Amino acid sequence: MYAIVEVKGKQYKIEKGNEILIEYLGDGEPESPEIKTLLVQKDDETILIGTPYLENAKVTCKVGASLKGDKVIIGKHKKRKDYRRRTGHRHKYHTITIEDITVS
Repeated sequence: MYAIVEVKGKQYKIEKGNEILIEYLGDGEPESPEIKTLLVQKDDETILIGTPYLENAKVTCKVGASLKGDKVIIGKHKKRKDYRRRTGHRHKYHTITIEDITVS
C-alpha cells in the first residue's frame, strides 16, 4: 500500500514505515504532525483518487532530525568590468517517518 501526499507544495510517494526528506517545517515544528492533503491511495485491490484531495484522510508521522542539503554555489560576473560575486546557499530539510495512513 502506498499513497501520494502534498507537503508544503511538493508531492511525495509514501508507504508506512518510510522515512522521507521534506522542506523545513520551521523552528517550532510539532512533534508528530498530521498530513491531511492525501492525493492518491492504492491498496492491493483498490485505488482512491482525490479531486484534488481525499476526504477524511490523514497521515500520522513523526519528525526526525533537521539537516542541511548540499551547498549550491552561485557565481556572477561581468566581462571586462572587474565584477565578480560568489555566494552559496544550503537549503534546510526535515526527515519524517510515516507511522500510519488512514482513509475513512
